[in-house]
Amino acid sequence: MQFLSATPPLAILGCLLIGVAQVTALSPEYIACQLQKNASVSPLEGCPESTIFVSPSDSRANYTSIQQAVLSLPDTGNATILIGEGEYFEKVNISRTDPLTLLGQLNPDTAFLTTANATSRNLVHIWYNVYANNTLGMDDAASAVLTVAPNYAGALIGAGTWGPPYQSDFGNTDFRMYNIDVSNRAANYSISQALATDISYANASFYGCTFASYQDTWYTGKNASTYVVDSIIYGQTDYLFGFGTAWFQHVTLANRACGGGIVAWKGSNDTAAPGNRFGAYISDSFIMRSPDANETAVTYQSCWLGRPWNDLATTVYLRTYMDDSIQPAGFMPFDSARPVIANTTYYAEYASYGPGANTSTRVPIEHLLDTDETSNFTLAGVFLEQPQWIDYEYVY
Repeated sequence: MQFLSATPPLAILGCLLIGVAQVTALSPEYIACQLQKNASVSPLEGCPESTIFVSPSDSRANYTSIQQAVLSLPDTGNATILIGEGEYFEKVNISRTDPLTLLGQLNPDTAFLTTANATSRNLVHIWYNVYANNTLGMDDAASAVLTVAPNYAGALIGAGTWGPPYQSDFGNTDFRMYNIDVSNRAANYSISQALATDISYANASFYGCTFASYQDTWYTGKNASTYVVDSIIYGQTDYLFGFGTAWFQHVTLANRACGGGIVAWKGSNDTAAPGNRFGAYISDSFIMRSPDANETAVTYQSCWLGRPWNDLATTVYLRTYMDDSIQPAGFMPFDSARPVIANTTYYAEYASYGPGANTSTRVPIEHLLDTDETSNFTLAGVFLEQPQWIDYEYVY
C-alpha cells in the first residue's frame, strides 16, 4: 500500500474556495461549548452535561484519542464529545444506537468570520491512510476513516450492482458532527478506493465539515439517511457514492480530477425497500475545480455529473452552480459492459447555473424539472418524513 503521510494543504484550499461556498453559520446550541477557552476556564464551560473532552495536548482532557472517548460511552442516553484542536491519526467507528454529537473546537478569533469557510476555520483534523486493496479481498469499508454503522457486517459495501444483503440491525439514530475535517490521505488520483466516510444503517448529519479523498470519498450505505450542510467534499472518481438517501445542502464539490462521475449511486426496488426514495440529492451547491486538482485531468468539459452504479440509481441536482469542467451531456453510462443508461435510472436537474449548466445537450434520459416538479424534492419528500435528527437551528 502507498501511504501519503504529508498533510494536504486543506487550509490553503479553503482560503482559495472563499467566495464560492462560505461557511457563515454556527450552531446556536453548541457554539458556547465549541469556542476555545483560556487556561483559567474549563474547556467544557457551556457544554451539555457530561460532555467528554478529547485533546492530544491539553492535560485537562479525558482522553487523547477520539475512539477511546467513543468506546467509553454508555450504551444509552444522549452523548456529546468535544474534540480539541489537533491532528488525530485514527479511525473512528460509531456503533452505539443512541444519539451522539461530535464537536470540533473553534478559535473565537476566527469562528465568526464570514470570510472563512469550513476548511480554513476548522481546527480538528481526523485522518488515516488506508486504501482498499481489492486484489487481497479487502472490502472498501475497511478503508473508511469515519464509520457510523451498527457493526462491521452492516458497514460492508460488497461488490456488484446490489452489494451485500440487507440486514436487520440499525445503528445510530441521531449522529451529528460539527466543524471537523475528515480525510483519507492514502490515495491519489492513480490509486484505488479510499473512503473518508461509511455511514450505513444510521441517521447522520454534518455541519461545517470537510471530507477529502480521491475515489469514493463519501459513502451513504444501505438503509442510511445522511444530511450534509455548509461543507466541502474533495474527490475524483465516484466520490459521492452509496445506496441510501443522502441530501447535500450548500456544499462545495471540489473536483481533484475527473474519473467516472461525481456521483455513482445504487437503487433498490420496492421488494427490497418499499416506498424508498434512495438517491443523492444536491441542493443549492457548487461544483468546481479543486485548487489542488490534477492539472491534466480537470480540464474544460472533462467531468461528469454522475453515472449509474445500477439501473435504479437516482441523482438530482437543484439550483447548483457548475463550472466549465462539466461535460455537456451531464451523465454517462457506468462502463463498457453497460453502455446504455437504462430508463429505470432517474437523473434530474433544476435551475443549474454557471458555465457548465447548459442543459441543451444533456443526455435524453435526464429529467429537466420545472418549478412545480421540484415540490417532490424536499427533505420531507425525500426522507419520507421531516427528519428529527437534523439540526434546523444551524442556518447558513
